Amino acid sequence: MQQPISILVGTMTGTADMVAEEIKSVLGAAGRAVEILPMDRLDAAVFDRPGHFIICTSTYGQGDVPDNARDFFERLKAGRPDLSHVRFGVFGLGDSTYFDTFNNGGKQFDDLLTELGATRIGPRYQHNASGDELPEDAGAAWAREWEGLLVPLLAAAE
Repeated sequence: MQQPISILVGTMTGTADMVAEEIKSVLGAAGRAVEILPMDRLDAAVFDRPGHFIICTSTYGQGDVPDNARDFFERLKAGRPDLSHVRFGVFGLGDSTYFDTFNNGGKQFDDLLTELGATRIGPRYQHNASGDELPEDAGAAWAREWEGLLVPLLAAAE
């Protein structure tokens, strides 16, 4: 049986929601059970769910996580749960015209989860709103690559 995937979404304008839907579509077509969870009311207990996780988040303001992700991020940071059992991927959204804070929302989640013992699968993706690629197209391509990284990991665990 394939491990389910939970996509945790931090967004201000809905772009990360669109990307999460595209990622879900790609992973679902690969036979994976996928659920999208907005970060609004999440806490560390979300990581007690079986399977793997994807953080799909934008960056807002001065390089902050989006408003709907702020409480979740702060609770993780303050509570310092042991996430050594967690495997995750990160799809970050940002705009390179904000050079100093480009894609900082995804980076902050990546750094915090790693600090709490979680293991990232594959590189953190950094979509650039000032680039030519639509975020949902980038999300689909990233999801195909990320799913390909899961296959040998899951085979090794069996």
